[in-house]
Amino acid sequence: MTLKIKLLNIFLVTLVMSACATNGYNDNRQALPIDRISEEELARIMPKPLALLSLDDLVQLSKEGATVEQIIDKIKVTNSYYELTPSQSVALNKQGIDSKVLDYIYTSREQVLRNNVADEINKREKIKRAELDKLRNQQLQQQQLYDPFCRYGPYGYGAFGSRYGSRFGVGAGFGRPFGCW
Repeated sequence: MTLKIKLLNIFLVTLVMSACATNGYNDNRQALPIDRISEEELARIMPKPLALLSLDDLVQLSKEGATVEQIIDKIKVTNSYYELTPSQSVALNKQGIDSKVLDYIYTSREQVLRNNVADEINKREKIKRAELDKLRNQQLQQQQLYDPFCRYGPYGYGAFGSRYGSRFGVGAGFGRPFGCW
């Protein structure tokens, strides 16, 4: 008798565990579309190199004996950023530009890239949020226009309301203070 109970318990436990082992997804679901960025949009998002202080000026400053902090401050003041290839970085380092300056040039460019991508994502999210709010408002308006308890429109005498207003009738106005009752 106890063996049958133990087997029944084991069966029930395995049944419960197998029910818990599903992934929770319906096989009929459709994959959400991925919002891809086209080449034109990517070209628009990518920052264009803006070098008000040229690379030759950087080399000249370093040869004149300017410190790393002074050169970086000049780059910041002129709001310059560069698109350097690794070979250009090596060549600039051989011409006397300190590696800290080159690191700053690289990190500032990466920061501009991240900021532009973040701005684009925020802009897209704002547009999606506005579309969702518009759809919600439309849905609310449709729900307000058709109310099964209000047969004669939003200000009529409803199916269960009466001519006495919202204080009388079914619901007594609780849950529908702005409805037709």
